[in-house]
Amino acid sequence: MRVVSPLSVSASAVSWDARKRNWVPKTKKTRRDPSSSSPLRLSLMRRSCVSVSRVVPFAKKPEGKSDYKVSQSQSLRQGVLWATEAVYIVWLFLLPFAPGDPVWAITPTTIHQLLGLSLNFFFILPFFNSVGIHFIQAPLLHPVAEGLFNFVIAWTLMFAPLLFTDCKRDRYKGSLDLLWAFQMFLTNTFLIPYMAIRLNEEDPDQTPPKLSKLGSVMVQGAPLVGLIGGLVCLLSLIWAFFGRGYEQFGGITERTQYLFSYLGSERLAYAFIWDIVLYSIFQPWLIAENIENVKRDDAGYVNWFKFIPVVGLVFYLLNLDVRDTDS
Repeated sequence: MRVVSPLSVSASAVSWDARKRNWVPKTKKTRRDPSSSSPLRLSLMRRSCVSVSRVVPFAKKPEGKSDYKVSQSQSLRQGVLWATEAVYIVWLFLLPFAPGDPVWAITPTTIHQLLGLSLNFFFILPFFNSVGIHFIQAPLLHPVAEGLFNFVIAWTLMFAPLLFTDCKRDRYKGSLDLLWAFQMFLTNTFLIPYMAIRLNEEDPDQTPPKLSKLGSVMVQGAPLVGLIGGLVCLLSLIWAFFGRGYEQFGGITERTQYLFSYLGSERLAYAFIWDIVLYSIFQPWLIAENIENVKRDDAGYVNWFKFIPVVGLVFYLLNLDVRDTDS
């Protein structure tokens, strides 16, 4: 056995091994690196890191995510509305495929009927004639046609206070007075674009517009507008099936048959069906977004009745809080 002399090495480099009875070199003890681990521990650490890397990005939603979804939804609705406007104009005014005549081929008979319906607006002239006032003789038209015409026009009238109290009306840069006036003549031709424009992004620098004189009158008189409009709509339904007597225009069966024939042969009547469907969509849409304008105690049932055509709008106008008409 080789004997290591303590004189050949430094004292700090050797130590006495009692078991071997000789001087042996010291082994350098290294401290265990805490970062080093067994294969199992490394595997667990890798899995933990992967899990953290997968979870952390979703711990906080990116800013603007909800705003992006809202903007995307608004853009989709705007696209649908503008497409509806295009179909409405092209199909009802220009193309010859719908029932009746397009605007470029309108007949004198249709013009004569339209003028007669306008003269019998809200049944005022027939009422005057019935009580002996004959400054103008009311045209004799089928009561179903008169009822349908006045029903849609009365509903259009009631949209005025709703538009003038719309919380998003400032996004429409034009005149609401003119918009509603044109709506009275061409209904959804002008209401559909308004519904699309009001979905534009809000301008933070835009000051809330003040109501015009017409707007103030319509808002302050909203209960009266709702009462008149609701009564005319009800009278229109009664007039359509019972007006002008049985002898001239028959009973409910004959008038119902005339209604279907009228819808399938006259472009004006066919367009009114479109208007009724679109109004039935726009009415609850606008009321829902402006329910804060209703008196607090009445907001609950107004919010429920908003889905019923005409009735929901009547309830909105009758319960409108008109204290702040300039806001």
